Amino acid sequence: MSRAKRIGVLTGGGDCPGLNAVIRGVVKAAVYKYDMDVLGFLDGYAGLLKDNFIRLDGDKVSGILPRGGTILGSSNRDNPFRVPEMENGELIFRDRSDEAIKTLERHGLDGLIVIGGDGSLAIASQLMGKGVMVIGVPKTIDNDLGSTDVTFGFDTALVTATEAVDKLHTTAESHHRIMVLEVMGRYAGWIALQSGLAGGGDIVLIPEIPFVIDRVIDAVRERTYRGRTFSIIVVAEGAIPAGGSAVVKQVVKESTDPVRLGGIGGWLANELEQRIEAEVRVTVLGHLQRGGSPTAFDRVLATRFGVAAGEAAVKEGWGIMVALRGTEIVNAPLGEAVSQLRRVDPNSELVMAARAVGTCFGD
Repeated sequence: MSRAKRIGVLTGGGDCPGLNAVIRGVVKAAVYKYDMDVLGFLDGYAGLLKDNFIRLDGDKVSGILPRGGTILGSSNRDNPFRVPEMENGELIFRDRSDEAIKTLERHGLDGLIVIGGDGSLAIASQLMGKGVMVIGVPKTIDNDLGSTDVTFGFDTALVTATEAVDKLHTTAESHHRIMVLEVMGRYAGWIALQSGLAGGGDIVLIPEIPFVIDRVIDAVRERTYRGRTFSIIVVAEGAIPAGGSAVVKQVVKESTDPVRLGGIGGWLANELEQRIEAEVRVTVLGHLQRGGSPTAFDRVLATRFGVAAGEAAVKEGWGIMVALRGTEIVNAPLGEAVSQLRRVDPNSELVMAARAVGTCFGD
């Protein structure tokens, strides 16, 4: 069977540090080693629908390894199976996936490498169901994709969040305040858990362990009783009060991920201020976690993922997602990888270690 000679690549969903490193890895492996042609579609799946692309070669990827973001642009609002349009004053959604597929056919592409999170890779899996040859690369700061131990982008976001915890410690101690840091992660608590553990957070609230507000208050009061004049609370945006639900900031109907979480930090601060005689301040870290130059770990992992994806295309290893298992890069079935979120196990050694050093989870 002849090997692939011409492939496409796109970056979908929210941006994160390391995307450019993956693109570079794909191009260098495909072009330099196998003399393949690589087209980069711009702004995620929108590039397929609009046939908007650039040719990727060594010059195009030169110097992009340490850069955050993506030279191809990205979008979390473009799903070829659900394209928003206005009809008679109403928002409707059309399936234009056949147009996207025709773009691939028009350029004679053997397959498509999709660098994205669960949403983008779920779309890739749908395209695969319509005959498109696809390879996935796991990208998300949330670290919530199945079939891989770690996603690139997570380590950089974790470093950013940990630095925020460190800096909040000094001002909290100076003013004897309760500092609430809200971090990203959607429905998985990896960023909150590990930044809280790394930064010495006193209370960590994650989606996987519903919290009771009275337990949080008890933990703060216990610290006061022991002579601690401040407290640091790290809360994941998807953290859930027992018997309640996650706080939703907004719903963007035309987005591939319409529910935008956010606001739990403010809600928590309001509850605390009503019941504890202490000043409470909230910091929402937000998109700072997505930006900046990737850490060395993310640069290396992203490069390995990119090279592995390029190699898989040459070997016609379609329908897979490259993944990290232990210290090795492996191929996992794409459908399996997007079938479930990878969330924190409340009984894991990581959670037990946090509890052992006195971290309160509000349960």
